[in-house]
Amino acid sequence: MAHAADVSIAPAELKAIGTIDPRFQSYNIEMVEVTGGRFWKAYPRAARALDTRDRYSHRPPIDLTNIRLRMLAAALSPAYMRVSGTWANATFFADKETAPARPPAGFNSVLSRAQWRSVVDFARAVDAEIVTSFAVSPGTRNRDGTWRQDQAQSLINFTRSLGGHLKAAEFMNEPTLAADNGAPPRYDATAYGRDFNIFRAWLRRAAPETLIVGPASVGDTASPRASGITTRNLLAASGSGVDRFSYHHYNTISPRCGGRDDPKQALTEQWLARSDATLAIYRSLRDAFEPGKPIWLTETADAACGGNRWDKTFLDTFRYLDQLGRLARGGVQVVMHNTLAASDYGLLDEKTFRPRPNYWAALLWHRLMGTTVLDAGAAVAPGLRVYAHCHPALRGALTLLAINLARDAPLSFAVPLPSTRYTLGSARLQGAMVQLNGKTLALATDENLPDLIGISTAAGTIRLAPATITFLVIPGAANPACP
Repeated sequence: MAHAADVSIAPAELKAIGTIDPRFQSYNIEMVEVTGGRFWKAYPRAARALDTRDRYSHRPPIDLTNIRLRMLAAALSPAYMRVSGTWANATFFADKETAPARPPAGFNSVLSRAQWRSVVDFARAVDAEIVTSFAVSPGTRNRDGTWRQDQAQSLINFTRSLGGHLKAAEFMNEPTLAADNGAPPRYDATAYGRDFNIFRAWLRRAAPETLIVGPASVGDTASPRASGITTRNLLAASGSGVDRFSYHHYNTISPRCGGRDDPKQALTEQWLARSDATLAIYRSLRDAFEPGKPIWLTETADAACGGNRWDKTFLDTFRYLDQLGRLARGGVQVVMHNTLAASDYGLLDEKTFRPRPNYWAALLWHRLMGTTVLDAGAAVAPGLRVYAHCHPALRGALTLLAINLARDAPLSFAVPLPSTRYTLGSARLQGAMVQLNGKTLALATDENLPDLIGISTAAGTIRLAPATITFLVIPGAANPACP
């Protein structure tokens, strides 16, 4: 066990190392959720094998008027709500009150006015800024193959007619995977560069208030691929000109797409450090092509293709919060979790909209971790991760986020000031229930969120039980970086 004598944190001396966007912790509602359609199929009950030949199932459009959904989303606000994803690349916006039953040639799905109206209404109700991307499929093309902006213009015009706006837009979702992502056949970096320049010039004229975000890439590695489109190819072809540099990251892919990961690795440094490794790749590309531009992670979760089997359990909460801490420390301004309420990686159950363990973690982060990031040092003991931010509301106060990754060993460290403690734990790491200071978290009978009450803790040794996550609010820190 790491003892308090070995590890001590001086709250007043922690230096500020950066700031994050007030909407740092954000989320995705995939376009296919809005339109309805085939999305990642739920895992079979118990441990039965998943048939990877049938990895999708049909679902109706998400009910964005649901009172519980709106209440829980509003509790995480302000936030960005990204409506995009693979399906958005080939979605036709029907700019009439009566939408066609089938998409026109060159598109795979239909977005109706009523469905987009529900997006704008939801965003307004929960204080979320809309981020989206546009269709790039063959149906959006001129005869010479260049991208045509009429679909995108119609979406912007209709949004404005509702009194809404697009805070930011990516040209397309994951252009590095264009071959399987709805783009025309043989789409390459040269075609992307041509189209992105058309997009950029158009959006600057059509909606100068909308941030241009890109390239929204995924899948780059330290060793360039022998084939396929790399982000370096894309950026070299398109030139500079984004307002925010965006990328996507998943630690792995789920069994739906062939992944075979062992949940035993979920609490290892090697697993959690994958976020740092990916950030290093994209930060280097940002520095080379868009120096100084803020970095946004616009799509992330533990496992792509709907999530791992454990992603809806407490086990993934360690990754969720550790990733937020790592990326804030690393200078990322916004992190958009995929998704708010769909498939196994959703913060909420897709059928009931009841909170999963990661939602409770998100709520505590929102309430306790402010926008000023402090340097808590490197890992202060094996198995112990510590992050520090100024408190979002208490003057001079800061919050420590301490994560004990050890499954069987308690850890401890010393804090010389009184604090208020919020500890998340679970009787089963791969269970759906989570406790705060020993009390199970659940919605109240009146459908409201429960009070999240901390425990007053004396100065001195802070003991962390095995496999637990603790927020420590230190009101008397008097840290000069936390005015």
